[in-house]
Amino acid sequence: MPLGPRPVLQLSSKSLLLIAGQAPGSKVHASGIPFDDASGKRLREWMGIDARTFYDADQIAVLPMGFCFPGTGKSGDLPPRPECAPTWRQPLLDTMNKLQMTLVLGQYAQSYHFPEFKGSLTELVKAWQKYWPEVVPLPHPSPRNNRWLKQNPWFEIEMIPVLQQRIKELLAS
Repeated sequence: MPLGPRPVLQLSSKSLLLIAGQAPGSKVHASGIPFDDASGKRLREWMGIDARTFYDADQIAVLPMGFCFPGTGKSGDLPPRPECAPTWRQPLLDTMNKLQMTLVLGQYAQSYHFPEFKGSLTELVKAWQKYWPEVVPLPHPSPRNNRWLKQNPWFEIEMIPVLQQRIKELLAS
């Protein structure tokens, strides 16, 4: 870890919704606040919630596959450290007995949460209704995925309104 260990996560035994991401980027590593970047802004827009709601751990947990910034490679951040999820993920998930929905962002989290699925990210996200409403596969909200969003307009037209409605109902309960 080029910047040293600094786990960035958010959870409570009362959390209703889990965001399973990849690993914090360098900006999030610096601030220590999950999704404190452009990805977080887009994710909150997709969810239809404000920052105050997003950062309420009793409502929303953020548990990435890697808790610390893994470093930068040729085409973006490196994959999450391989020992992080097997060591820490399940014991932390076991503390959250009120979870009703998990948003799964990006390929590393999707490989963990959907181990049987062998298709592309696009195919998995298109099959979202198969897993609805407990587990929801999403593309990563990174600006690096602007091209994917342009190529898949159905995602923001068809899926996001349904997701926002479900999150609204979940957080109101």
